[in-house]
Amino acid sequence: MVNMIRIYQSVATLIGAIVGVGIFGIPYVVSKSGFLIGVIFLFILTLAVLLLHLYYAEIILRTPGRHRFVGYSYKYLGRFGKIIAGIISIVIFYGALLSYIIVGGSFLKIIFDGNEFMWSIVFFFVCSLLVLFGLEFIAPLEILMSLFLVLVVILVLIIGFPYINYSNLKTIDFSNFFLPYGVIFFSLLGQVAVPEIKEILKDKSHKIKQVIILGTVIPAIIYFLFAFIVVGITGKNTSEEAMEGLSYFFHSSYIVLVAIFGVLAVASSFLILGINLKKIFWYDYNINKHIAWLLTISVPFLAYVLNLRDFIKVIGSIGACFCAIQAIILIVIYHKAKRLSKRTPEFSLNLPVFLSWSLVIFFILGIFYQVRYIF
Repeated sequence: MVNMIRIYQSVATLIGAIVGVGIFGIPYVVSKSGFLIGVIFLFILTLAVLLLHLYYAEIILRTPGRHRFVGYSYKYLGRFGKIIAGIISIVIFYGALLSYIIVGGSFLKIIFDGNEFMWSIVFFFVCSLLVLFGLEFIAPLEILMSLFLVLVVILVLIIGFPYINYSNLKTIDFSNFFLPYGVIFFSLLGQVAVPEIKEILKDKSHKIKQVIILGTVIPAIIYFLFAFIVVGITGKNTSEEAMEGLSYFFHSSYIVLVAIFGVLAVASSFLILGINLKKIFWYDYNINKHIAWLLTISVPFLAYVLNLRDFIKVIGSIGACFCAIQAIILIVIYHKAKRLSKRTPEFSLNLPVFLSWSLVIFFILGIFYQVRYIF
């Protein structure tokens, strides 16, 4: 019984790390490319991310001691690898925090009406103060907040099913073929939770493969259902954060309820990421606690004020560029760990090497596309 609880907790932890603000951007990019293209990308990227999560798990099992991504980069790639991994990780944190500010303001506008910019500023200041005080009790709420997002999907499915126009799911626009890539990739990644899973499982580490498969595939199914219902209803009129487009079909009370769930989930994620980034500056770089807080909250705030408010471009760029670079580093670490590690892991993939380098090429192509899309 205890073992099953550990497995359920591990799966829930990975789902909680994956399901986040990105879910609200998926319907928009899928509507622009076409539902079929979006589903193809969701399928391919789910397999790619599943492989990355399993790679990371094997690295952890092969390497004695407790480390995180930057620590493994230092161990297998040296000081330069640690610096690059650290910079990339911090940029991903900043991009995620910026996306939370954008969507948080959008949801608050739906709930209270008014000016979206001002609501984003209010959202930012409230969450930033909570990050300053480091409310540790927030972290266990991550799974609960992800449950809220799952409830959002279920609510939208139940209410919206009669409004589906299936012709909206048949359109294809090859000019936007690659648009879903960055957003979906950003939305599927949850490698930050993989070391936590190993610690939760303790002496049952041989179950980590099963946990990762379930914890990665379930969010993909949730994303598919959410994109199916939203795109099916709103088609080409799908809004960037999904909710505004649905307001023309749903009663306002339903939209407000969904927005409340959304803002709670986004605020929770902001706090968890903000507190973690503050601790990276504070613990890992020995920066004063209050300066660490200022470094954490100032960059996304300035980016928002300086008009970096395109939700899709923000999460798409973070996913297609910086998450891709992080993935490439992880693949290199994985193959070095396989060669250099003396510890026999509880599981080993033993897949053809060309599969890894095919992924690297895929990620590099994604970077080039995203840069072209931005400029």
